Amino acid sequence: MSPAPTVLTATSRTETGKAVAHLRKAGRIPAVVFGHGIASVSVSLDAHEFDHLRKKVHSNTIIELEIDGKEKHQVLIHGFQIDPRHRQLLHVDLFALKKGEEVTVEIPLHATGESYAVVRLGGTLLHNIDRVKIRALPENLPDSFEFSIEGLVDFEASIHLREVALPPDVTLLSDPDEVVAHVAAPHVIEEPVVEAVEGEEAAEGEAPAEGEAKPEE
Repeated sequence: MSPAPTVLTATSRTETGKAVAHLRKAGRIPAVVFGHGIASVSVSLDAHEFDHLRKKVHSNTIIELEIDGKEKHQVLIHGFQIDPRHRQLLHVDLFALKKGEEVTVEIPLHATGESYAVVRLGGTLLHNIDRVKIRALPENLPDSFEFSIEGLVDFEASIHLREVALPPDVTLLSDPDEVVAHVAAPHVIEEPVVEAVEGEEAAEGEAPAEGEAKPEE
């Protein structure tokens, strides 16, 4: 049974430029729906609904956008703008998917298993990249790709992107020779060596040399 689609509601808008300021004051965000072979559509989104949605989906999550309660599009979140001072959402770009047309997206990478170099040798697992760029039909977009780190048995071993298993209906666009993960050796702090200085006073409790005065108690 396939999971329920992620749904986002929108309302058509005619406001553009500075006129969209009152939309934001009313708790809505101006957005644009665009895609290959379709005319761009200006809409507005509920700010709270979209903010909640964007925190639980990925850039490759297909969203069912419903405009004015009737028109529906399958979209991806292409990008959004945030006011850096007030952390307020300013604008959203939604990319409309076209049936039979491949899209280019970045998919998260997740490590599985245990590394001998980490568990037994005390090393630190380092992720060089955590996303990979691919091209595929919308219906073939995975949520993530998994790779095992069990092959990382020492500090010389590494996992390259070409070793990550991808479905046959997905085209890799990132460099296959890129290192995905490796294990760094533990950092060893050497204790400083303290050398005795010639002519130091006799250690406490050591008898004074012949002819020397015994220190007062």
